[in-house]
Amino acid sequence: MRIWASAPRGRRNAKVPEGRPNPAHRGSGGERSYSQIYVHLVFSTKDRRNSIPKEWQARVWSYLGGICRNHEIPVQAIGGTENHVHLLILLPPKLSLAKAVALLKANSSKWMGEQGHRFSWQEGYGAFSVSSSNLDRVIRYIQNQETHHRKTKFEDEFQGLLRKHGVEYDPEWVFG
Repeated sequence: MRIWASAPRGRRNAKVPEGRPNPAHRGSGGERSYSQIYVHLVFSTKDRRNSIPKEWQARVWSYLGGICRNHEIPVQAIGGTENHVHLLILLPPKLSLAKAVALLKANSSKWMGEQGHRFSWQEGYGAFSVSSSNLDRVIRYIQNQETHHRKTKFEDEFQGLLRKHGVEYDPEWVFG
């Protein structure tokens, strides 16, 4: 299976002329806003059902990548399994995390419905900051989801991510 991924933008040896904003990270009005906020997003299908068949995964990941491009969200990697997706994005300064997730979920759910699939995402999501030094590791992690989930259930993976990143949660309520 092909996993959707792209090389990180502006990561190695890329220089923006002094005093000039990087267009990929600029706010909508041309103001001088600078940021480099990489986010590892994780969200599952409603009730963690296996709603993304293997034969559809590449198309769904590609569609999610298209949503990111249309909303100027640089995406580094997209992958997942039948019941969840991981994205590594560079959050632009003009867009809140909640808005980015809402755009991804709403547009992909609508598209899946248009393709004849009864589909919806869970209400919540996990979002974890990623340092530039860990990008390659997170990209590999996202690309190897199928192998990873031969041994680990999504619920265990997600709770492990919450613990690893120091996010407090109630195990009784984390999945609704």
